[in-house]
Amino acid sequence: MTIRNGPTSIARLQKRKVLVLLLREHPLLRYWPPVWAWIGGGSDNRPRGEIGILRRVETSNLLPDRCYLYIDYQESSYVGCLLFNDLAFARHITTLLLCYCNRTIVEIGSLDITHLL
Repeated sequence: MTIRNGPTSIARLQKRKVLVLLLREHPLLRYWPPVWAWIGGGSDNRPRGEIGILRRVETSNLLPDRCYLYIDYQESSYVGCLLFNDLAFARHITTLLLCYCNRTIVEIGSLDITHLL
């Protein structure tokens, strides 16, 4: 696309603004990324942030507003808990995340979930 200076071309670009909402920024997700708790393997390096590879996703039978993410990172395994502000959203995201096993947490945080608005 060629961008030309002037009020007409700027007005056209403003009309084309696209709203994109990434998973990590969704207002119904209480925080991202989860706090990671060591569950086995190598040693606990107390990792923080969007690290590791998602291996498993589980729902909570007792607390439906959360799901658990199991990851591998630097030869160790960790679990983190996602908390949601909406039960329907929690179920939808948990189902979505099941399709993203063996992907990086960075990639998952970058998912465009605009269609869920």
